[in-house]
Amino acid sequence: MENFSENALKILKVRYFKKDEKGKLLESKPSELFGRVARFVAKAEKNETDKKFWQEEFFQAMMRKDFMPNSPTLTGADRQMCLSACFVLPIEDSLDGIFETVKNAALVHKEGGGTGFDFSRIRPAGSFVRKTQGIASGPVSFLRVIDAGTEAVKQGGTRRGANMGVLRIDHPDIRHFITMKRDGVTAQNFNISVAVTDAFIQALEKQASYDLVNPMDGSVAGRASSREVFDLIVDSAWTNGDPGLIFIDKVNRLNPTAAQGPIRATNPCGEQPLHDYEACNLGSINLLNLFDAKAPDGVDWPRFRQIIQLGIRFLDDVIDVNLYPLEKIDRMAKANRRIGLGVMGFADLLIRRGIAYNTEEARALGAKIVSFLKEEALTASRQLAEARGSFPNIDQSIYKGQKMRNAAVLTIAPTGTISRIAGCSSSIEPIFAFQVISKILDSEIVDIHPLYREWQEKHPGEKPPAHFITAQEIPPLDHLKMQAVFQEHVDSAVSKTINFPNAATREDIASAYMQAFGMNIKGITVYRDGCRAVQVLNKAGAEKPKPMGRPDAIPSTTHKISTGLGNLYITVSYFNDKPFEVFASIGKSGYSTMADAEAIGRLISLALRSGISTEEVVNQLKGIGGAEPIFSHGQLIQSIPDAIAKVLETHIGPVHSRHQDIHALHCPVCGSSVSDEKCPTCANCGWSKCNGV
Repeated sequence: MENFSENALKILKVRYFKKDEKGKLLESKPSELFGRVARFVAKAEKNETDKKFWQEEFFQAMMRKDFMPNSPTLTGADRQMCLSACFVLPIEDSLDGIFETVKNAALVHKEGGGTGFDFSRIRPAGSFVRKTQGIASGPVSFLRVIDAGTEAVKQGGTRRGANMGVLRIDHPDIRHFITMKRDGVTAQNFNISVAVTDAFIQALEKQASYDLVNPMDGSVAGRASSREVFDLIVDSAWTNGDPGLIFIDKVNRLNPTAAQGPIRATNPCGEQPLHDYEACNLGSINLLNLFDAKAPDGVDWPRFRQIIQLGIRFLDDVIDVNLYPLEKIDRMAKANRRIGLGVMGFADLLIRRGIAYNTEEARALGAKIVSFLKEEALTASRQLAEARGSFPNIDQSIYKGQKMRNAAVLTIAPTGTISRIAGCSSSIEPIFAFQVISKILDSEIVDIHPLYREWQEKHPGEKPPAHFITAQEIPPLDHLKMQAVFQEHVDSAVSKTINFPNAATREDIASAYMQAFGMNIKGITVYRDGCRAVQVLNKAGAEKPKPMGRPDAIPSTTHKISTGLGNLYITVSYFNDKPFEVFASIGKSGYSTMADAEAIGRLISLALRSGISTEEVVNQLKGIGGAEPIFSHGQLIQSIPDAIAKVLETHIGPVHSRHQDIHALHCPVCGSSVSDEKCPTCANCGWSKCNGV
């Protein structure tokens, strides 16, 4: 096994080992993979002696699991593919420009890279298009176009494309952008982030409105309540983890190449802000391998220095052997020579040291590690510049008048699968859970954390000590503090998820955002456990929801509501001041309809008694169309489930609907469901799509 775990070998076999046209493995062990990568990257060295020396150094570093490059490098080396992970592509306000970007994104995804886009330059929906005399459909519609294109292209043949969609907080379509992923089906190949400006933050602190800006001419397109928009962001993030926030003005103030123009977007996970057409290749150092109980702070600092020097050289070599998907990307990558060296295994190092993640001691060690990383990485880049020359755009950077090989050197990336290969914790994240089930492509892998297993074997039946702490046990503020510690010394950005338990409230999310505003970080991503139907990591052995028993007596309220099938009687019972059960019955409409109503009520009751929120029940039912919609008490009742949802809303307040069927058609006049046919016609009010009446 060459000292790689069984699960690591599974990942390597599925994602990284070279295959022929028929899918037959041409590599069967890690040494063959890492030998291929080391040999190809070392081709950038200037003479045969250096090539041979550094090929062996690179190979041994990967075999020892001291250093791992990003996935596209492992996949694409010596396979006529691009080795970079991160790209940002511009998207201009023209049909030609937009579809040129769609094509370019497909080329990037084919090579295994992830792309970021800023949609802020696209005119808002409803704008007049002078040339065609038509109406613009807005940035969200074109984001969906790119999403559809991404769905059709597998990254490097191993995974779907990954994208980041960014929209400025002052774009007129910001509300639509914030809420577009609530349905759980839209833009599944995109993470989305709002580019938050200093002006918005100031308005929010004053509880004031702020200007919305038309990107076509910079004119004021209206005003929006900062509190209303902020609450919309919070509600959406609580619901499904999107959008995140990018503090775009801070990103540009700290950009080492700011003289080249503004940065508008990042790669899919947010750790790599990039100029248009810029690319970056990443690699990470395994901190767990640097643990030495006898060394200062438990870290082998001289060995750390050696691996940093190797990592900087490896990533700089990648730039020269790389095959970029576009000529413009090739030019930008070589003009700035931006690289991203980071770390993984930080949580494991803390466990080895017996330090809990959410402590000042942990943050102090983190600060010492990342400051050392910065100092040594910059030194290594300067030394390369002495031998190879500085990056061409150095006069448009903070390094003007100095020698520097790379415009930026550090990035804290998520590390995902490469940390699984290396057998260590991901990036600077705390341990998600000590027993996890993770999804890798279409399969599930069960892992027990090796340090946890080791402790259990030595202490059977005992309660683990405090330093065995998981992500959800750590207060959000402590997550943010650790992110700020690393961001202080990182010239790009830090990918860090602020984890929340499923029971977290919107107020908890809002508090984290407000705290993040004032901290030294460039963005924030939150995730409430279980808020999506499918997630990559799941805690093994977690209890499945069990319905509560019914008390002998609980209060209830019965509602009578008219539907197209007759009067519907809905009884909502309460427990602990929350809806607990729903009973539904309908008369004079046939046994089948009565059975349907009773079944819906029973299933809703089962969900509520099992801990599913009333809001989620409403989200699933609200807007479901039926054959006989009817107006009742001033609102359209489309079906029995829609009626029940509207009754539940009277108990919990309005809920933003998340329609589950993205292909459903609705009448723009009365809101009724319309059959999907060549010329849809509304049976309720007579509207026709073909003639608009």
